[in-house]
Amino acid sequence: MSAPATERARAAEPATEKTSGTDEAADRGELTIDRTVLRKIAEHAADGASGTTRAPRRIAGVGVGTQGSSARLTGPDRELQVRLDLAVRYPAPVRETVRAVRERVRHELDRLAGCRVASVEVVVSALVPAPKRDRVE
Repeated sequence: MSAPATERARAAEPATEKTSGTDEAADRGELTIDRTVLRKIAEHAADGASGTTRAPRRIAGVGVGTQGSSARLTGPDRELQVRLDLAVRYPAPVRETVRAVRERVRHELDRLAGCRVASVEVVVSALVPAPKRDRVE
């Protein structure tokens, strides 16, 4: 696994009369974002994309709730490779939904963590039909 997302900074110099008093991010220290946080950002972004849904979760055939998308990240933080496993609402168009998921995951990882995403591999593991509406008689 690669090192966490890191922003290296030089040591802060004492303020002098010539400085404007503004703090540059690089002057304050180092920022480390753990891979778990990056994974959760990717999962949250995928779950929020139009057309995705939570899939029923079963253990030994017994329903135990639902689960959202799951992500696995590999590669260095400047060239992340993301693999997503998610469910799509049926009959949503799968290609458009996957395209929206890829764009949203790339955008959110860049916006929130400053990570460049090299690739987003999406596995659609379930098509979940819309919930049945109650019939009124």
